[in-house]
Amino acid sequence: MIEVFVLAVALSMDAFAVSVGLGAKRIKKTSSMAILAAIYFGLFHAITPFVGFWAGKSVLGWIEIYAYWIAFSLLTLIGGKMIYEALNKKEKPDIVRVSHKVMLVLAIATSIDAMPAGFSLNLLEVNQLLACGVIGLTTFIFSLIGVFVGARSETWLENKAEIFGGIILILIGFKILIF
Repeated sequence: MIEVFVLAVALSMDAFAVSVGLGAKRIKKTSSMAILAAIYFGLFHAITPFVGFWAGKSVLGWIEIYAYWIAFSLLTLIGGKMIYEALNKKEKPDIVRVSHKVMLVLAIATSIDAMPAGFSLNLLEVNQLLACGVIGLTTFIFSLIGVFVGARSETWLENKAEIFGGIILILIGFKILIF
């Protein structure tokens, strides 16, 4: 189960980084924003790995001998993408008003990486529903904290969180491949 928690922390780093950015906007109702971000990001981070798990389960029989290489490749690509994006940040457009529509788009964008990571749940000896719940809850907590951290520290932490998450995903990929 330790692998699931480490995976959950790594996957939540995108949502944490976005939450820090939301908090840095100096929104008057920081508590409301923190709860909103936590609900959106936590919910989507619980659902998308579950979808990835089921999609992977349906094709696992066909690709079983390559499953560990596929999981390794997916996690390494996701981790590498997170690191690349953190190191090559372009100026983001400023979001004037954080509406439910904006939160929905942000939740989808930050959780889409969790879908292929959900494939790796097929290779771990864990209860997949529990694992997806842990991923969602961990993201909920990190997103909640991220808004408050952003309100205090501005955006300097965003890139560092994404780099950390990317490194962890790559390490999990190696762990699945080697062990």
